[in-house]
Amino acid sequence: MTATSNGGNASTWALATAQLVAWGVIYYAFSLFVVPMESAMGWSRTATNGALSAGLLVSGLASWPIGIWIDRGHGRQVMTWGVVLATAMLVLWSQAHSLVTLFIVWIGLGVAMAATLYDPVFAVITRRFPDSFRKRITLITLVGGFASTVFIPLTHSLVDTLGWRGALLVLAAINLAACLPLNAIAIGRDTARTGHAGHEAATRRSNAAATRRALRTPTFWALAVCFTAYYVTFAALTFHLVPLMTERSVSPAIIVATMAVIGPAQVLARVLWFTVGRNVPPSKMGIVITTAFPVSVVILMLAGKSPVLLIIFAMVYGGANGMMTILRGTILQDVLWTEGYGAVSGLLSMPSNIAKGLAPISAAAIWAIGHNYVPVEWAVLLVSLVSAAAFITAMRIAAHAKHRSVGKVTSV
Repeated sequence: MTATSNGGNASTWALATAQLVAWGVIYYAFSLFVVPMESAMGWSRTATNGALSAGLLVSGLASWPIGIWIDRGHGRQVMTWGVVLATAMLVLWSQAHSLVTLFIVWIGLGVAMAATLYDPVFAVITRRFPDSFRKRITLITLVGGFASTVFIPLTHSLVDTLGWRGALLVLAAINLAACLPLNAIAIGRDTARTGHAGHEAATRRSNAAATRRALRTPTFWALAVCFTAYYVTFAALTFHLVPLMTERSVSPAIIVATMAVIGPAQVLARVLWFTVGRNVPPSKMGIVITTAFPVSVVILMLAGKSPVLLIIFAMVYGGANGMMTILRGTILQDVLWTEGYGAVSGLLSMPSNIAKGLAPISAAAIWAIGHNYVPVEWAVLLVSLVSAAAFITAMRIAAHAKHRSVGKVTSV
């Protein structure tokens, strides 16, 4: 039993390390390539963010079918090929000389993100460790939270020394060398529960029923609104934060410091949740999380070039996102169910990932109206308030449904 536990812990640490690399290479590095690509190629801010948006849109569309594949026990194959695809797209990106190529790259990276980032890992963990998935998801997000801290300074240094094309080749090599063996070893040779055809068919029917049930549940839809509104604002701000601070004439050192604080803030918030706040109901933690994000936006709007306020912004912003990742990975199991988690989670992620795809180009379009990020900040603030309201609604619906079901049992 101890050996099994140790093996599970080793697998969890391996997946956590792979997530740190994958998030750093695929997701957080993009903002550091925007300005050098625009300078070298003459591409517009809207065009470069349009490619990113296309990738995030594809990621949203791919999340549900990928979740279904993981529910059927193909997590290892899905994540292995996702790493290979991501590496190939990074290499192709380094050779891009046209916007068409950049769009092809990000469409491919969209599929890779759906197959390698948190959603598929959460599905694999929930499926393999039904009795300890919360602890393992927490560990993975704790380690993954350092992605921006490690890879933003690293990418900044690589771009400075090797140029943006050379930097992409190095990142591709890191992704392949780290993520491919870690994911393959951690998930194991065969995650499918092999058995007779009748068992597999029954599993598929159960997963499909769980998905249909989710679509009939108001709590699911309220959470969908919450996460969609949250991630559209997070994506808009994340991918425009460096250009936003550059527009304000913030020094490069302060920009790097601000971005580098986000990762530790994510980790610290996750540690605080599962130490000081471990006995706090998820419904209350969710309210803290969804209200902290708009507070961070207000701080950013007031910060100007102040290093102190920008660091405070990064701490609140990173903390909110750090806890949101855990909330998104565990709230379904708390207020709904675990059956068909991969498909249901993928279905829940689909609108938020599609919204993330539209967010960067939408923010760029708003910026392009007056070449000013102030309207973008106001838009982000308003939508983040919608996220908070939707989460409160979801928890009220879930509490009412639980109370009603308890009442029925009592009456029987």
